[in-house]
Amino acid sequence: MISLTNVTKLYGQVIGVNDVTVNLSKGAHGLLGPNGAGKTTLLGLVTGQLRPTMGRVEVFGERPFGNPSVLARIGYCPAGDIRERSVTPMQWVSYLVQLSGFTRHAAEKRAEAALGQVSLSAAASRPIGTLSKGMRQRAKLAGALAHDPELLVLDEPFDGLDPVARHDLVSLVKDWATHRSLLVASHLLHEIEPLGAGLVVILGSRVVASGPSTEIRSLIDATPAEVRVVCDAPRRLAEIVCRGDDARSLRFEGDNTLVIGTRQAGLLAERITAAAVDEDIAVREVVPDDRSLEGVFGRLVSLHRGGV
Repeated sequence: MISLTNVTKLYGQVIGVNDVTVNLSKGAHGLLGPNGAGKTTLLGLVTGQLRPTMGRVEVFGERPFGNPSVLARIGYCPAGDIRERSVTPMQWVSYLVQLSGFTRHAAEKRAEAALGQVSLSAAASRPIGTLSKGMRQRAKLAGALAHDPELLVLDEPFDGLDPVARHDLVSLVKDWATHRSLLVASHLLHEIEPLGAGLVVILGSRVVASGPSTEIRSLIDATPAEVRVVCDAPRRLAEIVCRGDDARSLRFEGDNTLVIGTRQAGLLAERITAAAVDEDIAVREVVPDDRSLEGVFGRLVSLHRGGV
């Protein structure tokens, strides 16, 4: 469905994406990366808004840039906010559908149905400027899916939504992916995982990993991590930890901190808990190393470069 071969996009001397090669079949896919990693640039290439500086981009077997027949099959929800604040969601979505070649009457029918899908019917006649950010996000999503595209491309679609609205839209998008194709960009792993999507992980303008979400999660969990334990008997705790095979390295920091390197954080946590109870060790703090997205990507980059 989507094929990028040695694709590089330059903005003057700034690299947007760098030598990206990835192939995505029909179905659901997540593009995961921290802010500034190159996600929006990659989506711009896929949706035909950008021409690659080098390499080849194909969607449905054709180059998307300047190709109306391909672009008509794509629905796009950008990360940027809606700028037209005086129009209503009904007017805005209807206009977008007309741009796809539908008559005004047919566009209004499709806009009405799409706004109902995203639970925005009650606000369909209100000026967009009076809507909350979450409601504007739903209006953008309605505009992306109203013309019933074969591929739905969403850039940070759940940003600004409250937990209930996020759950509802995740369910909607997941249902969409059962009969159409989907590409969702996010900097939050927990937003992508419920979709059951394959993952493409991008960092520093490069793709560093791709595959099923379970495979990427296993890869992340299998990479070495450090756990910092603050307690009143770090040397005694180190002796206990050394009895198992869940610790790969140990070091002391000051008089009350033990740093443990491990590939089995779950087993290590059980061992520390048992030691605290059985050996009467007062454990004041257990802090894993950086489990943020940037930290996860750092470990993936290390693997990508042959690290252990």
